[in-house]
Order: sequence, then C-alpha cells, then structure tokens
Amino acid sequence: MKPIAAICAFVALASTLTGCNPPAGNHDADVKAVQDTEVQWQQDFTSKDAAKIASYYTDDAIFIECGSPAVNGKAAIQKELSGMVTDPALAVKFHSTTVDVAKSGDIAYTTGPYTIDMTDPATKQVMHDHGTYVTVYRKQADGSWKAAVDTVISEVPPPAPPPPAPAKNAKNK
Repeated sequence: MKPIAAICAFVALASTLTGCNPPAGNHDADVKAVQDTEVQWQQDFTSKDAAKIASYYTDDAIFIECGSPAVNGKAAIQKELSGMVTDPALAVKFHSTTVDVAKSGDIAYTTGPYTIDMTDPATKQVMHDHGTYVTVYRKQADGSWKAAVDTVISEVPPPAPPPPAPAKNAKNK
C-alpha cells in the first residue's frame, strides 16, 4: 500500500507544480501570439469595418484617449469606431516596441508609437496626430488575445485657446 500512496502523492505534487507554473516555452509563444494579433489588428484598420476592428476588444474593454472621456465596453467602442471609419482621410498605424506577457500567461501588455490622420470636424482639415499607445491584453478561453484596456497618449500639443473677447466698458452698455 505504501508504493501506491507514494505514487499518488507524487502525482498530486507534480499536478500542483505543473498547474501553477506554465510549461517552458509558452511565454515566447504568447509574446508571438500578441505580436501577431497586433499586426493583424493594424492591417484590419484598412478595412474600415468598425465591427472587425472592435472584435479585438474584450466585451468589457476600456478605451482611453486624451481629451475625451473613457469609452467602456466593446459595443460602445464599436459605436465610436463607426463614426471614425466613415472618414475618407482616416489612416491609423501602430506597431509595438515592447511586448510582455505575465508569468501567469493570462495578461500581456504592449507599447509603441502610433500615427493617425483624420478630418477635424471643426475645421474640415486633415489633422495628423502621433504619440504612444499602451494596450493591456487578456488571454481568452480559446487562446486568443483581446485588448482589455487600450489607451493612446498624443504627443501633439493641444491647439491654443482662442484669444479672450474684448472687455466691454461701461460706455458700451
């Protein structure tokens, strides 16, 4: 009976250890999978299909950009994208310079530069923005990676405020 107990103990210990530590080699495969996801996402921006672009987000994703309130949820992000993709001047480019996956294998992040060209609704002129993005990914049950938090930080200074209106004096009343 002792050999059976020893074998059971060994199997239980081995299962616990391998269950807590991802197998060697998964980190590099996960990094590659995240990189591949971003390359495809970048390419899919050219389709100007809001649903396709939004498919890279988790259902509870958050998108944050300077000067705007956070957009919460894939449906809201898709709605936001629907307005953007109708712009004929829209051109989005980004690529990661950093990709890392947590030891747990379920969370990853990327950072890198981005550029975006789009029509300014106020001036009707094409504006060019560039900066840095940070995306936090969550691994899905099917092994795919989806953006849970996505933020862009513009390096373009905001436009100067308009000059103040001339002060009215008592005679002009």
